[in-house]
Amino acid sequence: MVNVSENITRVLERIAAAARRSGRRPEDITLVAVTKTVPVERIWEAVACGLKDLGENRVQELLSKQPHIEGVNWHLIGHLQRNKVRQVWDRVCLIHSVDSLELAREINKRATAAGRRVDILLEVNIAGEESKFGLVPDAVIPLVREIAGWPGLHICGLMTVAPLVADPEEVRPVFLRLAALRREVEALRLPGVDMAYLSMGMTNDFEVAIEAGANMVRIGSAIFGSRDYQTKVEVH
Repeated sequence: MVNVSENITRVLERIAAAARRSGRRPEDITLVAVTKTVPVERIWEAVACGLKDLGENRVQELLSKQPHIEGVNWHLIGHLQRNKVRQVWDRVCLIHSVDSLELAREINKRATAAGRRVDILLEVNIAGEESKFGLVPDAVIPLVREIAGWPGLHICGLMTVAPLVADPEEVRPVFLRLAALRREVEALRLPGVDMAYLSMGMTNDFEVAIEAGANMVRIGSAIFGSRDYQTKVEVH
């Protein structure tokens, strides 16, 4: 049986140690608990332990769970299709996965029409994996220049998903490259862009990501245990 409370304690200890190794304070790192396939009852265990930031990969799963879990910040961390924007743009505190001009335009259109502004991260496929979504690194600054100052968007930083490898040290260069790209964007000093967040690192590699500069990590299995992707999540 998974002990969510004990798992959270261990994860927070590891985050704190990695933060100190990188010369930062543990409270500078935001832990986003990834709740994909996790039933509401177990998510409540995590919330009861003090976790306030929850991340979902799929729009429909997020929308089905959201009414049952209050007082938290919901993040959309998975790929977002343009035809799903209308369902979710105003239901989350941060969209981590903006990876095209067309998607940014759709979010901006919805937000502007409502007189709102949406916090977004640009997803970057640093490693160039064909199976992953995200902008190629060379496309990031042109896109930022294009959409900076759009009234419905607030570009808050960058996100990446590193390759899954046995030794997390192998992906340190991926994280360092995203951190460098963040500095390049920040140096532009464009309106509507502040690069507050570097969202990188998951269960397998979050300590290396923090050492490389991450201040937002997305952790699921280390908190909730291994996932059974064949199991349909029931929401009551």
